[in-house]
Amino acid sequence: MKVSDVVLILLSSAGLLHGMLCAFYLIFFKKRKSLSNLLLGLILIFMAFRIGKSVLLNFGQGLEPVFIFIGLTFLLLIGPLIRWYVLCMTSPNFRLLKINLLELAPFGLIFGASLFVTRGWYENSEWVIVIFSSGLIFIYLHLAFYIGLAWREYRLARKRHPKEHWTKSQKAVFHWLHLLLIGFILIWGIYVLNILDDAVPYVIGPLLYSVVVYFLSYKAFELRATDVDGMVFKENSNQLLFTFVDKLVVGDKLYLEPDLSLSKLSELLGKSSQQISSAVNEYGKRNFNDYINYYRIQDSKKKLLDATNDKYTISSVAFDVGFSSLSSFNGAFKKFEGTTPSSFRKRGSLT
Repeated sequence: MKVSDVVLILLSSAGLLHGMLCAFYLIFFKKRKSLSNLLLGLILIFMAFRIGKSVLLNFGQGLEPVFIFIGLTFLLLIGPLIRWYVLCMTSPNFRLLKINLLELAPFGLIFGASLFVTRGWYENSEWVIVIFSSGLIFIYLHLAFYIGLAWREYRLARKRHPKEHWTKSQKAVFHWLHLLLIGFILIWGIYVLNILDDAVPYVIGPLLYSVVVYFLSYKAFELRATDVDGMVFKENSNQLLFTFVDKLVVGDKLYLEPDLSLSKLSELLGKSSQQISSAVNEYGKRNFNDYINYYRIQDSKKKLLDATNDKYTISSVAFDVGFSSLSSFNGAFKKFEGTTPSSFRKRGSLT
């Protein structure tokens, strides 16, 4: 065997071994037991079987046909597992139901059929090319379909939870899932390219998997993705309270009132000032004063750039948007826009 082949075997097997070790850690040794970690561990285990088949087929000789077919069938497990994992990471209290097991039916049927593949049939049957090609197309389309479903669930979760209201844990989950799905799209793509074009070496699949699995394990550690799950999206009292605050302050434009304060909102909502301040800090990403002033400044920018308002002074604009003094308006404007209101108006008139 050539030295280059030995190097390729080591590199392509490195990710396989690393993925298996990560899987065993998540399933058996991690203190925090969760369905999400179990699903991720199973994905890594079944991917290892699939990648292991590729390594053996590329560098081994005389690989039994039954192992070739069985290795491919594991992709029929990985698709549903990816979808369930995304749901588990974005839905509070997600549980697998008996009906979900029906999604594993294609795997059961093709895996069972693969056990009857013999070398004699594989080498001599005139139907082998038709059956193998049809199975290959179905398996890769099945995986693409489920990656698409998982991506759809990921996008729907992002719509349910607007980016401006993300907590630190929610942001980590979305970042992690985005990277994970992109990784599987790349792996799927390189294998399909190999099928369509022999110019793409078969060993590229295992090599890419090694790169992807090492990168994803690093990002999982950095984002602490295995320490969280869909429970980070469970609505709590602060989130509900901020929804009401945001509706009053932004939706009903309460920020235009000069006397708007925590105590006034406290009376309107029947909540303590401390509760409202905490909710705004967590989900508004600013303290209460900055939260109010941000929307006032956005309104003032429109007025300053509106040619019909040129006759109004900076002071009148400041009072119109809820500020009680010109100095506080100037200070807030410079904080958010990095310039003074007069400079902003002048610059706008020149464009």
